[in-house]
Amino acid sequence: LSLLMLRWKALTVDCRQWQARNPEIISTNPDVLLEFGKEELQKVKNDLEMVLSTVRSKNKQLEEDLKREQQWYEEQEQILNTLDKIKEEAETQVEPSTKRGFDELKNKILKLKTYKKELLSALGEFLDEHFPLPEQGENTKNKNSSAEPAVELITLQEILEMLINKLMTTPHDPYVTINDSFWPPYIEMLLRCGMAMRHPEDPNRMRLEAFHK
Repeated sequence: LSLLMLRWKALTVDCRQWQARNPEIISTNPDVLLEFGKEELQKVKNDLEMVLSTVRSKNKQLEEDLKREQQWYEEQEQILNTLDKIKEEAETQVEPSTKRGFDELKNKILKLKTYKKELLSALGEFLDEHFPLPEQGENTKNKNSSAEPAVELITLQEILEMLINKLMTTPHDPYVTINDSFWPPYIEMLLRCGMAMRHPEDPNRMRLEAFHK
């Protein structure tokens, strides 16, 4: 602020000095005044010519920039049109192939379901023949006559299906709780053959071995 104040004071002094001065007359001779006017006009002309040259150069540069921008715009428009054509061709080609692939996948799934039913049916016949449930008399011969009716036992196929479904639906918790409907010899056979394993902390739960891993 102090520097500005000093500058303001200096300018004020200069202004007063200029106001106090009387204008100097260059000359009263018309020829001298004419020559002086010509010199001033020539200076103005030269300055205007420099400005005109600068403006023309700037306009030329702007025109070149505009041409480049127009060329870039045309190139981008051509690329966009090409991409649109490629997209349309791809869509026309993908729709039939996608439908065909979906139909093939659907047929494969149906074949797998049919094959699964055949396997389960064959497995059930094999297990019923070689690993049948015990006779009703054998199941209750050691029970007292006053005891409650024995729980109906499930087949070995049903146990295996329960273990498989549990493993596939909830792989993070594949254990099945063993209840009275599980015939103990079936459980021991599955454990001894390495097809199933008990829970490390709960012997009343078991799971199928993850053979698919």
